[in-house]
Amino acid sequence: MTDAIHRREFIGRTAFGAAAAGLATSAIGRADDKPSQRVVVGVMGMSRGRSLATQFAQQAGVEVRYVCDVDSKRAGTAAEAVEKTGAAKPQAIGDFQQILDDDEVDALVCAAPNHWHAPATILACAAGKHVYVEKPCSQNPREGEMMVEAARKYRRAVQMGTQRRSGPKVIAAMELLHSGEIGRVYASRAYHSGARGTIGKGKPADVPENLNYDLWQGPAPRVPYVDNRVHYNWHWLWHWGNGELGNNGVHTLDLCRWGLDADYPIRVTSNGGRYRFDDDQQTPDTHNVSFEFEDRKMVTWQGMSCNRHNSDFVVFYGEKGSLELTGSGHYTVYDAADKVVRSENGTRGDTEHIVDFLSAIRDDKPTRLNAEIEEGHKSTLLCHLGNIAQRTGRTLNCDARSGHIIGDPKAMTLWQRDYEPGWEPRV
Repeated sequence: MTDAIHRREFIGRTAFGAAAAGLATSAIGRADDKPSQRVVVGVMGMSRGRSLATQFAQQAGVEVRYVCDVDSKRAGTAAEAVEKTGAAKPQAIGDFQQILDDDEVDALVCAAPNHWHAPATILACAAGKHVYVEKPCSQNPREGEMMVEAARKYRRAVQMGTQRRSGPKVIAAMELLHSGEIGRVYASRAYHSGARGTIGKGKPADVPENLNYDLWQGPAPRVPYVDNRVHYNWHWLWHWGNGELGNNGVHTLDLCRWGLDADYPIRVTSNGGRYRFDDDQQTPDTHNVSFEFEDRKMVTWQGMSCNRHNSDFVVFYGEKGSLELTGSGHYTVYDAADKVVRSENGTRGDTEHIVDFLSAIRDDKPTRLNAEIEEGHKSTLLCHLGNIAQRTGRTLNCDARSGHIIGDPKAMTLWQRDYEPGWEPRV
């Protein structure tokens, strides 16, 4: 399909989206649905998406019909991986619009790069598809708002891939916090540590024959191909990614916000930068962000991309003690004297998260999701605000009802991005 057709279809999708949502021939949503009803899925982006494709394929009543990647080699090997689970071999395709054009497809699973998350989700909703979108749900704040609008307009189930929202022991830990186990919870601290190496200095190069680089860029304004960006290092460049804060911080910040029962912050500060390597990366490798909320609550996040000491975990502080929650879903409760009073082992909740999404589709309850897109947007927005504070070097004062930045027009210019002409998402 030519680039011109891609753009024309991108714009035109919203014109017939409501009709597509009502006329799709999929059985999902009909009055005679049963819990065992088949769900047909197409998966986009075969890095994280390869794992998601195999996980969806192993769920009862699910058909993974398509695995899609702009790199033909990755699409082909992903189709083989799905087949090895015992499921039927899906079609390996390079253009996700083929998924949207198939009326029998019920859901798009979007695990493409961040700059595709919102545009693909909005198009899918308009085409009558439900969406499981990986974190962070958006590349910028305005996109997150539009995703919520699209989910509501087309009445679609849109789940963000913060899997711990479905972890049984994580849910139990949150119930303890909300029931007063450690008293009023007023603060939370989150950590992420890793040992990423340098990406070096990239050089202009010919696009590999197996890569559709134009479609990889999609909604993002066009830039020449450089040899150290695709398939992963785009995370560390503002044009496409959101740094470690958006890549991994969103998981723990989502837990912090959930545990504190908080929505939008009123103040955000940030410090840090690129301290470890002198290379092409633009996003911080050493980063501290602080978020203040109404009702005397705060969250801090510390990200260390190039030093592995400590790992992903969250600590909640209350008037009667504290609760520590690990990235793998284990929690420990401490009393006011810092002595362990309870400890439970758990899991991340990957499978449960997929089952939750499928149940919302089958039961025709699109907003009954553990990580429904409005919650996903609120948590992703923390990452965006932390990055905006870092990039502007200023404290951000925010509206507690929307998260919008108050009294700083320059910072608000980063609320949204420019798009390649003809690719602007619309609801």
